[in-house]
Amino acid sequence: MDQKEKWLEWAVELQALAQAGLTYGKDIYDRERYQRIREIAAEMVALKSGISTDLVRGLFCEEAGYQTPKLDTRAAVFQGDKILLVHENDGTWCLPGGWCDVNISAAENVVKEVKEEAGLDVSADLVIAVQDREKHNRPVYANKICKIFFLCTCHGGEFIPNSETTETGYFGIDELPVLATAKVTKEQIKLCFDARNAEHWVTVFD
Repeated sequence: MDQKEKWLEWAVELQALAQAGLTYGKDIYDRERYQRIREIAAEMVALKSGISTDLVRGLFCEEAGYQTPKLDTRAAVFQGDKILLVHENDGTWCLPGGWCDVNISAAENVVKEVKEEAGLDVSADLVIAVQDREKHNRPVYANKICKIFFLCTCHGGEFIPNSETTETGYFGIDELPVLATAKVTKEQIKLCFDARNAEHWVTVFD
């Protein structure tokens, strides 16, 4: 992490410690201290980001239980030597995918996301990579995120306009459009190409 972002790392750690203390702490005075630590973490994020403290509390300080990373799944679907990207409402392009729902597995989730965003029926065949998001994507988020990239095979379907994406397209590694780099970078897409072209791929993780 860049030294300029250390403040966020400290705020995230304070929030996680406070959340664990509120989950497991029994003493009423200790719980009050943990609650204040949580508030300080939210105030730090609000001050540095320019977002209101109330909004930060809602996004950053509302979970209960031991804090763990969120899961983001991404699909690598190929047609010939080109990879599928979806055009998002903000004008950027991305691998289809999104947050992992609580009632399905990561593999089931990536299949669902491809169907919703690209209209295609796919199978999840191989885990390409499991990455700590903040080591690869910017900006760094207050929420910790684990990204799972799957190599998928298309079995049919067609694009249907939806609330998240406006179109789909297949692109070579040297002809990529403007990417939603907070979600996927050229390096991550290249990793997908490498996995697709490898005779025996070994999952990359960090």
